[in-house]
Amino acid sequence: MTEKPKTSKRRADQYDDPDYNYRDYWQGREYENASEELAIARLLKGKKFKHAVDIGGGFGRLSLLLEDYAKKVTLAEPSAKQLKLASDYLKDHHNIEQMKLQADDLRFADDSIDLILMVRVMHHLPDPSSEFKELARILSPDGFLILELANYTHFRNRIKHSLKLKPFPKEPVSIRTNLKRSDDVAFVNHNPRTVIKQLSHEGLKVVKTLSVSNLRSPRLKAMLPVALMLRGEKILQPRLAWFYFGPSVFLLVKKAK
Repeated sequence: MTEKPKTSKRRADQYDDPDYNYRDYWQGREYENASEELAIARLLKGKKFKHAVDIGGGFGRLSLLLEDYAKKVTLAEPSAKQLKLASDYLKDHHNIEQMKLQADDLRFADDSIDLILMVRVMHHLPDPSSEFKELARILSPDGFLILELANYTHFRNRIKHSLKLKPFPKEPVSIRTNLKRSDDVAFVNHNPRTVIKQLSHEGLKVVKTLSVSNLRSPRLKAMLPVALMLRGEKILQPRLAWFYFGPSVFLLVKKAK
């Protein structure tokens, strides 16, 4: 039996910072949170699963939603601090298991998971090839992966690049501006077309795309109630998906056959 080559572990402890509380981050981001829940519910409508895994799910923000679709839910999170927050946040949800895992080293059997969720993780992965290989390994033949990525090719950047007559880069673009926390940890936006090719290289194909958080704007959030913004979001998510309008893109992915 050939021994699996040893690789250096990607750093995944940035959310263990004692001065940073990820639950506090979501204060004032009700629109963004609801937009992501709306996208997930749309992609999973009418589907039921045996085992859902929320990879890099933090304190379990979206794990709660997966309870509506799966008999068993596992929060797979590399941060000890986030898991401690999750213990409190999920204390009344006893069928949500919590495991200290990271996306490039998931300790699940081959073909064993029929629903994988990975949201707000890609922005820390300039090269997600190891993670995609691991996702493809554990995903069951008829299972689904919901993958979210921070989208560099969003509408405002389209205008900027058009004015400068510059094509979009194929490689991830660093948008890191805050060097006070974990300045050796990547923070990038991706080109969705590149990500789709990377998924295909691991035998994964995109079957549906949504453009998410399309109305994300401090000005709009100050002017409009969240409920009204979400009514617009519901309409726009599928209609703007074809050219990756929003700052966030959700991909529904299956194994290619």
